[in-house]
Amino acid sequence: MKRFLTFAIAVASTISLTAQNTQRDSINNPNNQVNTAQRILNGNINTKGVTVGGYGELTYNRKDQNNAELDVQRLVLLFGYKFDDRTQFITEIEFEHVKEVFVEQAFLQYSISDNVNLRAGLMLVPMGIVNEYHEPTTFNGVERPSIDGSIVPTTWREIGFGLSGKYNEASLRYQLYAFNGFVSSTSDGNGNITGGKIGGSSGLRGGRQKGAKSTMNNLNFSGKLDYYGLPGLRLGLSGYFGRTQSPGDVEDIAGADVGISMIGLDARYAYQRFTARGQFIHGSLSDTEAYNNATGSKLGSALQGYYLEAAYNLLPQNKKQQLFGFVRYEDYDTHASVDGSLTKDLSYDRQEWTLGLSYKIAPGAVVKGDYQFKNNAVVGGSTVNQLNFGVGVWF
Repeated sequence: MKRFLTFAIAVASTISLTAQNTQRDSINNPNNQVNTAQRILNGNINTKGVTVGGYGELTYNRKDQNNAELDVQRLVLLFGYKFDDRTQFITEIEFEHVKEVFVEQAFLQYSISDNVNLRAGLMLVPMGIVNEYHEPTTFNGVERPSIDGSIVPTTWREIGFGLSGKYNEASLRYQLYAFNGFVSSTSDGNGNITGGKIGGSSGLRGGRQKGAKSTMNNLNFSGKLDYYGLPGLRLGLSGYFGRTQSPGDVEDIAGADVGISMIGLDARYAYQRFTARGQFIHGSLSDTEAYNNATGSKLGSALQGYYLEAAYNLLPQNKKQQLFGFVRYEDYDTHASVDGSLTKDLSYDRQEWTLGLSYKIAPGAVVKGDYQFKNNAVVGGSTVNQLNFGVGVWF
């Protein structure tokens, strides 16, 4: 709760200081921010047929006392097809580290009206900021925030169906979906649990099914409201509720699955050359003691984290190019609380500072560099320093 209050006070202070002047933003207004799927859905609205796009990242990472790692981290191809005025299909094919191939999105949308859309397929779970807005030109830093890897397991997508749309009279965008959930345990096919898929420092990340022969015995629900009624400001409230999935031969055994309730709050603000964003995520997990006993995992009963970021464009506003200097602080813990005999692992309670530059040389093209200081709550633990450079594109 103390961390949440710190987050809320910092965000409120930033907004109150910067919102005193209500001139129109001259940089990416959060009211109009779109992600890959939204861009394609909006872009081919008057043209029947195929729309093509893509994004990609090349990165350089070097930790203290280690050789540098260079990587084509991801290259993504995007395709949209408009069948008629109401029906569109979106798919996103991702190549990671040159050799791994994933389908990140593949869903059909049918528009009942201008403000109500039905969706079904492989979709992003709307939680926080980066899970939906992860194109490299939409965030500062070579790497995505760490909380969006361990707490929100970006990129988090599952198969489901639901509604999306806007209610302009209230300045609200809404999403409401039913999904299959994380897979939590493995079995030998003879009614015996053989291991766990979630837990430890990476939290729920190992349980993502990503639409690949996903198992399902529990329905999960997810929703998000975005408020865009104030100039330059977007506020988000996310929720995810349900239980994890388990193989059919062990689904009735205690410890095969756990309950999940996750809440997220996020804020983005842009005014002239200044931008700020912040995010708070809390996940409460039930039945973790039985799960850990059955699987040998180290799953906490609560996952929690937040980050705060501020950035300033160092170039004049009348320039097409932008050079953002930024600083971000993160605090996240996959053992925010534990049940039973499990002891908190203090190395899972982590803090990070990231300082860097994002040079947007053209719309859709960015060169980035930053330096990170990574700590945890282990007494006497050392700070890990990391230097990062990257090139990103989105078209």
